[in-house]
Amino acid sequence: MTIERIIEGRHDIVTCPASATVREAAGLLAERRIGAMPVMDGNAIAGIFSERDVLYRLREFGAELLDKPVREVMTAPAVTVAPTTSAMTALAMMTKRRIRHLPVVEGGCMIGFVSIGDIVKYRIDKVEGEAAALRDYIQMA
Repeated sequence: MTIERIIEGRHDIVTCPASATVREAAGLLAERRIGAMPVMDGNAIAGIFSERDVLYRLREFGAELLDKPVREVMTAPAVTVAPTTSAMTALAMMTKRRIRHLPVVEGGCMIGFVSIGDIVKYRIDKVEGEAAALRDYIQMA
């Protein structure tokens, strides 16, 4: 099971430019009801902006945070995976680094964005499918 299988068929990746203000980026997170998004510097991934970045920096900067550029508060550099990375390897990487999102990069271009929830859901679906197949096999024997 690879990351490529998990992101198969997805095309809409919400991103923001590194020059966007925290106010704009936080508004986009709220509007799209997502917890994080890749931050782009041109075509390159500059980092990840998440709800946690807002919370951690709010204590440091107060309300001034909202007018700062995302590049000053994002988590960087972004940890990325290839589409050929196994789901279990990605899950272990996320757990070890205590992160919840990974941009999927191929040939220097981002082709997807996967969350720990996506991987867990895919894994549960696969295990449930295998259990159903075993039950069917046993009942037919």
